[in-house]
Amino acid sequence: MQLLYRLKHLPRDTRDTLFLLLVIAWILLPLTGPLPLWCSVLSTLVLLWRGWIAVQGKSLPSRWWLLLFLLLGAALTWYSHRTLLGRDAGVTFIALLLALKTLEMRARRDAFVVFFLGFFTLLSNFFFSQSLLTALSMVLGLLGLLTALVNHHMPVGRPPLRLAARTAAGMALLGAPIMVVLFVLFPRIAPLWGLPGDAMGGRSGLSANMQVGTIAKLALDSSVAMRVRFEGPVPAQRDLYFRGPVLSTFDGRAWTPLRSAFPARLQLGSNLQVSGEPVRYEVTLEANNYPWLPVLDATPERPTLKGYGVRMASTLDWSAERPIAELVRFKAESYPSFRHGPVKQELGLQDLIDLPAGFNPRTLQLALELRRDPRYAKADAAALVAMLMDKLRTGGYRYTLDPGVYGDNTADEFWFDRKEGFCEHIASSFVLLLRALDVPARVVTGYQGGELNAVDGFWTVRQSDAHAWTEVWMGAQGWVRVDPTSAVAPARTGALQRLLPPRSVVAQALGAISPGFEINLRALWEASNNRWNQWVLNYSQAKQLNLLRNLGFESPSWEDLGLVLIGLIVAVSLLGAAWTQWERARQDPWLRLLQAANARLLQAGLTVAPDMPPRRLAVALQGLAPAGSTDRATLQPIADWLLRLEAWRYAANSTTKQAQGAALGTLRREFRQLRWPHKLPSPALKPTP
Repeated sequence: MQLLYRLKHLPRDTRDTLFLLLVIAWILLPLTGPLPLWCSVLSTLVLLWRGWIAVQGKSLPSRWWLLLFLLLGAALTWYSHRTLLGRDAGVTFIALLLALKTLEMRARRDAFVVFFLGFFTLLSNFFFSQSLLTALSMVLGLLGLLTALVNHHMPVGRPPLRLAARTAAGMALLGAPIMVVLFVLFPRIAPLWGLPGDAMGGRSGLSANMQVGTIAKLALDSSVAMRVRFEGPVPAQRDLYFRGPVLSTFDGRAWTPLRSAFPARLQLGSNLQVSGEPVRYEVTLEANNYPWLPVLDATPERPTLKGYGVRMASTLDWSAERPIAELVRFKAESYPSFRHGPVKQELGLQDLIDLPAGFNPRTLQLALELRRDPRYAKADAAALVAMLMDKLRTGGYRYTLDPGVYGDNTADEFWFDRKEGFCEHIASSFVLLLRALDVPARVVTGYQGGELNAVDGFWTVRQSDAHAWTEVWMGAQGWVRVDPTSAVAPARTGALQRLLPPRSVVAQALGAISPGFEINLRALWEASNNRWNQWVLNYSQAKQLNLLRNLGFESPSWEDLGLVLIGLIVAVSLLGAAWTQWERARQDPWLRLLQAANARLLQAGLTVAPDMPPRRLAVALQGLAPAGSTDRATLQPIADWLLRLEAWRYAANSTTKQAQGAALGTLRREFRQLRWPHKLPSPALKPTP
């Protein structure tokens, strides 16, 4: 209670400073994850120090301290990013400068620098996330900064912060229509917001390559990778394989896309043949800083991704010409019934049985023993795959997200020692053993499965749905998908059980109270995020031009957008002018006439109080021009007019409203005919209190 009492009765400067520091901390809080840890710690310490100075009434540190912190921040930024330029280094330095600038708020100008540096830092949050949650938190930060700015302009005294907050909220509401118009009609350019580089680390999700055995524990990432809306029948969840990069070259530890030693004319082509009815769907892909477009097998036609050039590799994976650094949406048609790859032996298949020398000797020995077994000596690829899948089902192998770190011979450890791992261990070991059996095989990565959101009907595919499976060449059948993980853990690819990250304390509490409520709440939130993505983040130039087509433009362009925007601005300006004239007509015409007289006298040098009556003005003018002075002839008519103006308002009379209007019209004409002085003859008379 004493603490609340002290906070309530703090001096205004202290209260305002603490409020501004709280707003700055709120703005910097979302940057804690993307920026280096030292930046968050140092900024927090600086803000706490500044708060202590404000509460204790101490003097601000000298500029030498600020210079020391500045040099330290620059050195640490260089150490973390190896540069002082670019997005990450720039935002790191800006965040630190915002905290340091609070130690320099000595004058009004310093406070304004802090305000506008805060606005800039607020925007920098969108370099790292454009989610609905980030937008809502930054709206609160914006209102906080506006409240601090309005409060800074308030007169002396101790005006309550709620008054400044109400004014700030009104300003934001008045500016909202302008913001909406600019958002809808201002010509869209290349994406403004970038994204941080993907830290492969030990989190689930797609990657440019697949490091086998280097991750001791896989942390599931429940963030949304993409949302899919099907236009017709939805394939079974076990058939939802969204194809990403295909990895064909193994160096002993990592799988990478094919690096063939053959010339291009000898490398394998796609030879794709499709049949049956396609599955039509629309994908909303979250920004991921990778070029791949995850689509269902097989997609022969180019996905309709506007603004990007896309191409299909011979391995059937689609990719854009540049990394996806913004939320994008595209439509695709995929054929569940297809065949691809060569139907007979070709020289290029040699790339798909190559193995690095010196790795996995026990796996090679197992392959040799299998080939010596009469049952498998002449077995084809299909029989060998069936045998290995049965081995995975019955050999005590286990699916786990915590397999520990593997050594150099990852396949040996999986097949003979650990017998456990997640999908990358299983798929890699499966392909390596098949290659040792002279069966061409490769690893395919992407996403498998998804979760239907009952609120909006979209399928949500998360980073935790990232998966690795295999493709095996089976002669006349070409490449055939084989998912060895389904033999170890059928629930991983089925509809009964999905991989879920550990739940938070709040989620556990909600689940304990009502499991259905937690699921529905999550579905509602994700549906809201999806609407945000569809309507706001994915509002592209194509949608702007479609809007113009709906307005009647046959071939809309950027110039048409500009013309519509200018026309709307002119229309709103005219409407505002008409509203101003209407407001003026609603005001008291007598008061408006008195205000015009006050303005003339103020311009001439008379000190006029806002509430000074006409008689007081007349007395002041008569005092400036005594009887017999040369200025009497100029000022006395004005004084007489002011007395008549007052008499019109306050004198008792029984005239009709029509007569009163005529008399006021006469006073207006006399006002225009009077000779108003440009400068009064003596110093202005100051009004009495």
